[in-house]
Amino acid sequence: KHFATEFGAMPVMQIEKTGYGCGRKDFEQANVVRAMIGETADAAAEEVPELSCNIDDMTGEELGFAMERLFEAGALDVFTVSIGMKKSRPGVMLKVLCKKEDRDTIIRTIFKYTTTIGIRESMTRRYTLTRSVEALPIPGGEVRRKISTGYGVTRSKWEYEDLAKIALATGKSIEEVKQQLL
Repeated sequence: KHFATEFGAMPVMQIEKTGYGCGRKDFEQANVVRAMIGETADAAAEEVPELSCNIDDMTGEELGFAMERLFEAGALDVFTVSIGMKKSRPGVMLKVLCKKEDRDTIIRTIFKYTTTIGIRESMTRRYTLTRSVEALPIPGGEVRRKISTGYGVTRSKWEYEDLAKIALATGKSIEEVKQQLL
């Protein structure tokens, strides 16, 4: 109570010390506390709402339009999964991850831009790599590279839009622009 600023799931961490203590008051349940000191190994997981709904009466273009609106509204991720529905109808399950504070906006956006009549919610843990961006100037423009690190992994990827823009401006293929970066 004295040291904690919030309560939640334990972060991913390397524990250095653990301590236990008993309180002086008698309660129905045990009056004990456990405290741990350590260093976080990587970025901790965050809990985010996962909103989902089933749809069987929208075109692919309409779903794409809805997905774009959901990203504009603050969704962290939006994707569809092919499913079989009642009466053997093919359909899609729309899944949206968002921040807790954006939940109501996302729900309103789903109802506005899709034909669903119901949305399910579950809380899910989300683990992410730490991300950074660096830019490299080359003849014809600048190409950003996304770098993701954590959990013993490092990945990088050139920004497609930057590669395509330079390729169009210089008359080269995307592969030729990538070769320039090497």
